Amino acid sequence: MEMSQSLHTFAADPLQSTMAGGTAATILCCICATPIAPNPSNTCPSCLASQSDVTRGISTEAQLHQCRGCSRWHQDAGKWIGCELESRELMALCLTNVSGLKKRKGEGDRVRLVDAAWVWTEPHSMRLKIRLTIQREVLTGTILQQSFIVEFVVRNQQCVECQAAFRTGSWKSLVQVRQRVNHKRTFLYLEQLILKHGAHRGCLSIETFKDGMDFYFPDKGKAGRFISFLEDVVPMKVKSSKKLIGTDDKSNVSNYKYTNLVEIAGVCKDDLLFLPKKLARSIGNINRLVLVKNISNVINVIDPITGQTGIIESDAYWRDPFRPVITAARTRLTRYVVLGKDAVFLERNHSKKAVG
Repeated sequence: MEMSQSLHTFAADPLQSTMAGGTAATILCCICATPIAPNPSNTCPSCLASQSDVTRGISTEAQLHQCRGCSRWHQDAGKWIGCELESRELMALCLTNVSGLKKRKGEGDRVRLVDAAWVWTEPHSMRLKIRLTIQREVLTGTILQQSFIVEFVVRNQQCVECQAAFRTGSWKSLVQVRQRVNHKRTFLYLEQLILKHGAHRGCLSIETFKDGMDFYFPDKGKAGRFISFLEDVVPMKVKSSKKLIGTDDKSNVSNYKYTNLVEIAGVCKDDLLFLPKKLARSIGNINRLVLVKNISNVINVIDPITGQTGIIESDAYWRDPFRPVITAARTRLTRYVVLGKDAVFLERNHSKKAVG
């Protein structure tokens, strides 16, 4: 145990007396006979620190468990939380594992935590160190302050989600995301949104296919939150089904596996659309030949001639799905370089009646 030598003594009611000459009175320490100012213990700070142990009952070593797969820390009762190194959340977790800081029933003296600070350690050392400064009343009216270092040993332990990821058939809910187009511009945009917002957290595994991806989740709730995120960023429809795996007739408990098929609209940004007549009238009587301006949870279109804009809701699209007339894929476009230009003057023929 490492301790600092800076010990402080605080007197609640120091005995201060003044002699006839106006100088402060001093007394001798009852142990080493050093002249000191009067205090309730009549002992100098060095002797008082040698006679009293401020850190008694406080552990200076503890263990923390971290999951190597997801880098989360074990809290209590099977709960795992994500914390960065040398963060406030991790320090709060470490302090809860130090025994003796909290007052227990039957203990008269109370330990007061004054300060806590991180001590740098090597990242690969699997050790965390915190310098604690505490105060404790050793005698009536006398409080000692002392600093010491608590060392935490980091142990590896798999969380429940990571354990389930290595078991065969451990998933409970499957989300199949599909977009049936030749190019994947909207799907690539969706992947960036998933990574940016961390919507794939809690997913056991991910499989990639030609027209989409499969996300495996350990329970139905996490899959539902992932589908809710998809509904907020892309126009889509969901088809759900479930399969009975096993049942217990005595306890009336059944085990199901859920499958959710998410199909994304088959249009992308800059595609040329020819809208159905009924749909064009419902969005402000816009021209039927429009361009896709951008894709969100709705399809935003614009008339390239008049500049009129419109919004196609996801439900309206799936009631009467349509395919783009021209897809703005790079394989379908040709790049031109303009080398020069000539002014064009239009001559109009005016009638003789109008001139006269």
